[in-house]
Amino acid sequence: MDLIDSKYIGLVSSRLQKFKRVKSDLYTFRCPICGDSQKNKNKTRGYIYPVKNNTNFKCHNCGASLSFNNFLKQIDPVLHKQYTLEKFKEGHTGKNFVVEEPKFEFKKPIFKKKLDLPKASEIPIAKQYLEKRLLNSEKFYFADKFQEWTNTQKPTFSRIVRDESRIVIPLNTREGELFGFQGRSIGPSNVKYITVILDESIPKVYGLDEVSTDETIYVTEGPFDSTFVQNAIAMCGSDILLDSLNLGDDIVYVLDNEPRNKEICNRISKLIDGGKKVVIWPKSVQQKDINDMVLAGLSVMDVLKSNTYKALEAKIKFNEWKKV
Repeated sequence: MDLIDSKYIGLVSSRLQKFKRVKSDLYTFRCPICGDSQKNKNKTRGYIYPVKNNTNFKCHNCGASLSFNNFLKQIDPVLHKQYTLEKFKEGHTGKNFVVEEPKFEFKKPIFKKKLDLPKASEIPIAKQYLEKRLLNSEKFYFADKFQEWTNTQKPTFSRIVRDESRIVIPLNTREGELFGFQGRSIGPSNVKYITVILDESIPKVYGLDEVSTDETIYVTEGPFDSTFVQNAIAMCGSDILLDSLNLGDDIVYVLDNEPRNKEICNRISKLIDGGKKVVIWPKSVQQKDINDMVLAGLSVMDVLKSNTYKALEAKIKFNEWKKV
């Protein structure tokens, strides 16, 4: 299977219910198109698998059959644009390929100081959702019809189907200028997060406008987790390069506590090999992410500071953690 396809299957996997890797190139999950079996919520009849030089999706419940390219385009249009760009760079688009060439539109971005949306704290359903998770509802916004509103900021959704309300997470530059945003679903959704970038030249990072380079910077996986950590930013994509941001060398990467997640393990291994400092969770911590740890009453900063490793020590701790 194509390495780029494998990468984007991993990226979209969190949005696919009951996702599971059956074997090296075969994945199964509940079909997001038809909702899969209504009688048995544990049945997974959606499959992604290789066919010759391509990757396909097939549902044995509704009969839907699509190339992975078209499947990703339907499930997550924003992620699909990144996918086609990577395919284009590798020469895997256009004639004789199932992935179309990306359309490049070079427009000067228009930045806004803040989002023209109500604060989440002003909307009862959003405030309740966030405060139930001990999150500060003043930091986030709310869009009643997310796709419709997104198209007023940047044409993104060519066809709006089942629009829904979402928590909106602003992405700002170091100077406080808006360069993108994430939409987080409140209720059940096939796509938990939708990221929209207004300026593609800026790495997809949350919290740049609040972080200080005078002390240790922690890098978490998601924006919500970063709000519980002192001086933290968050990755809004699995692979980001922070070098261009000039944040200094005192950076600690904090990935989720999922030792059986191959993608997370590969990323931690890559960070260690690159000489980066990482947090390796101790066996005493059972929760998978920082928000869950806070809800369980853990002192997150104490755990982070006492479990930060680098180089050989990081490799040893990492290998022990993977065996959990």
